[in-house]
Amino acid sequence: MTHVWAWMNFTWFASAYDCDDVPYRIATLVQIAGVLVYAAGVAEAFDENDWTVAVVGYIIMRVALTAQWLRAAAGESGAARTSALKYAAGLVICQAGWVALLFAPDDAKRWLFLVLVAAELMVPVLAERGHQTPWHAHHIVERYGLFTIIVLGETIAASTVAVKSALDEHEALDLLLPIAGGGLLIVFAAWWIYFAVPMHEHLTSNREAIPWGYGHLLIFTSGAAIGAGIEVAVEHAVGKAHISQVSANAAVMVPAAAFLFMVWFLHSRHFKRGLAQQLVLPVAALVTLACTWTGAYAVLWAGLVGVVTVTVGMVLAGRPGAAAA
Repeated sequence: MTHVWAWMNFTWFASAYDCDDVPYRIATLVQIAGVLVYAAGVAEAFDENDWTVAVVGYIIMRVALTAQWLRAAAGESGAARTSALKYAAGLVICQAGWVALLFAPDDAKRWLFLVLVAAELMVPVLAERGHQTPWHAHHIVERYGLFTIIVLGETIAASTVAVKSALDEHEALDLLLPIAGGGLLIVFAAWWIYFAVPMHEHLTSNREAIPWGYGHLLIFTSGAAIGAGIEVAVEHAVGKAHISQVSANAAVMVPAAAFLFMVWFLHSRHFKRGLAQQLVLPVAALVTLACTWTGAYAVLWAGLVGVVTVTVGMVLAGRPGAAAA
């Protein structure tokens, strides 16, 4: 989650202060390098509780962003300068915490990780008090949308690899085709529903934007988890995952339902008109969750639920005076 959070911070900064000159591009390159180092250490951090490489990579990212905020402060005055300095100070304090994590007792590191995540989440909230940085709503929505496409694309890629690997080892095409087809429909419906409303029209201040931005951590997580769930469903279908059918189905249905609900909560409900439109996605989330108990074809059923959800939304949106669904 921390690398996603770093990306989110950079996105909001870029929306407000992207001057696209040489120092800015160099700082961006440094942050990219930090992401690569961080990614190389994620497995060791969470599997072996060795946080050294991950923390070094994260600090590289954050040092670059801190420099960007100090540069923004140098070009501002008054409340805008104070806000930029708050961002820089908050980042420095959090990075001191990440360094301290390296020296903490092993049994305390994962708990300290959670504390530091909470501290990171508080930085924008505190820094934006008294002054809203000049972020651009259309740009923010576009960037979050692109990241959502990447997440859903990775979900399809992961599902494809899982199906191919299963076919290489087993002759189970009749079992895998419903999972592959249903998974594709789930992801396609998720993409369609996410981009159904002009969200930039709703983000007019931090009051709407901060909960929306933070809420995307759940959208990104659930979107990625759909792909992991499809992999579990594939492994169960060929007998490699020794879990119940219900558990294998839940691995797909829970994140798919969570995605639908969060998109409604963050996006669609602000543009829906009337009870029928408001109920489409919450009901679809519940029906998707209920597919957990529909046996071996659960993923296919959930995919068809996605198709029906998109169709009903379009029909309701086509009514005179109705908003986009």
